[in-house]
Amino acid sequence: MKYLVIIGDGMADFPVEELGGKTPLMAANKPSMDFMARNGFRGNVLTIPAGFPSGSDVACMSIFGYDPAKYYTGRAPIEAYGMGVTMNGTDIAFRCNLVYLEVSLPKVVMADYSGGHITTEEAAELVRDLQGALGSDLFSFYPGVSYRHLMIWKNGKESMQTTPPHDILDKEVIDYLPKGEGASTLVKLMSDSQLFLKDHPVNKKRQERGLRPANSIWLWGQGKKPYFPPYMEKYGVKGAAVTAVDLIKGIGALAGFETPQVEGATGYLDTDYGAKARAALALLDRYDIVYVHVEAPDEASHNGSLKEKLKAIERIDKKILEYLLGNTGEDVRFLLTTDHATPLSMRTHYACPVPFVIYQKHGPQKHGSEKHGPQSNGSQKNADKGSGHSYQEDSGLLILNGEEMIARFLKG
Repeated sequence: MKYLVIIGDGMADFPVEELGGKTPLMAANKPSMDFMARNGFRGNVLTIPAGFPSGSDVACMSIFGYDPAKYYTGRAPIEAYGMGVTMNGTDIAFRCNLVYLEVSLPKVVMADYSGGHITTEEAAELVRDLQGALGSDLFSFYPGVSYRHLMIWKNGKESMQTTPPHDILDKEVIDYLPKGEGASTLVKLMSDSQLFLKDHPVNKKRQERGLRPANSIWLWGQGKKPYFPPYMEKYGVKGAAVTAVDLIKGIGALAGFETPQVEGATGYLDTDYGAKARAALALLDRYDIVYVHVEAPDEASHNGSLKEKLKAIERIDKKILEYLLGNTGEDVRFLLTTDHATPLSMRTHYACPVPFVIYQKHGPQKHGSEKHGPQSNGSQKNADKGSGHSYQEDSGLLILNGEEMIARFLKG
């Protein structure tokens, strides 16, 4: 048996008035997802345990079958693994966003958590120069993808409170600066970065083109070096992950997965969905399980764009799921899910049970009932004629945690 996991980051949502009270998942044209839902096992998965931040780090750990309560040490150290950055036991890793702060004194507002969707090439130049200006024996800056970068603080502090910049869009940053032991060091680095980036040639050129400059760093998501037991040891299968973002590459690397670079994978709406699907199919020849992660729906929600979110969902359906369903046989089992909700109305992550479906060609058609567990809902023939089921949010289904979902998926 082979296994394919497709994660549409942030696909779940709240009902949208513009869609007549439907969610984007309910309204999107997604025949492949709906076909899987009609003919597979549907349920909900609670990816964010109580007391944990509602981010993709915690949620995707759950989807990979690792209990965050046992293995989570912070977001940034996971990304460090994805970037190939070596940490020792006393290093503290921080996520380092390039952001755009809108200054209208006395107010300083988080206007864009992504530095105007800065390109990877532009960002790499900025971060390399930041290393020259602010780097030292204690602080090292590492370029990542687009606005997502890394800072390592040797023998650093980790107990302070930090805030993801995508959680404070259009808010004054003064109330969300790092707090606690070591926080003043981070605030100084962020302030010094603003002075350095203000007149950087990359930002001057962006402004000349009418684009927002990446005029500050924002440090958050700190943590120590993590450890995961290998996926093969835990679940008995070897795997690979297809993704554009270092966070998922990091989870994959910690699990012992291959995490190749896929040309055209950007982490945005313009990502090459087809290239991801083709890469997954090729990897499936060599591995037992392949995860395919698509960031685009989450980015659309952070931008507050209903049009982009619908388009992202529909492209996942058409260019990834339709392709993979059409080019695999009965020996391949599919798991389709999302990591968390990213409601358009909130423009940030929200922890709640999210939908999943497990599908295998000619497999039994079942649906999970919250009260009664898995129940047969009739023959596949009847389901194909239109049971009314689709892949969407549904509070009446069985709720599993991530480890339970993966165990059920692998067991069949």
